[in-house]
Amino acid sequence: LAAALGSGEISLHPGVDREAETARLLALPGIGPWTAGYIRMRAMSDPDVFLPTDGGVLHAMRRLGHVSSAAASTDCPAPARPWRPWRPWRSYAVHHLWATLEQPTPLGETP
Repeated sequence: LAAALGSGEISLHPGVDREAETARLLALPGIGPWTAGYIRMRAMSDPDVFLPTDGGVLHAMRRLGHVSSAAASTDCPAPARPWRPWRPWRSYAVHHLWATLEQPTPLGETP
């Protein structure tokens, strides 16, 4: 990734063509969908990235009663994906889900 950034092969800033740069990221060894999505959210300022396989997101959604880990798969039927209506602000939803993990576990619930 550092070599691709240094050579200009990949550019990561808010004004880039997000689809093109994401494809370039995914073509690099060791960069998968979660990493590309996180970079897209943070470096490219994409407000609509959801990380359905992120451990924190899965834990927060289970804790909030929204989804089981099986339903979090992007392969599951659309009605089982509660994050779809959150478009075009799914990146913000991810941050809110992560923030719920900083709050104490409700009484009687296991973390």
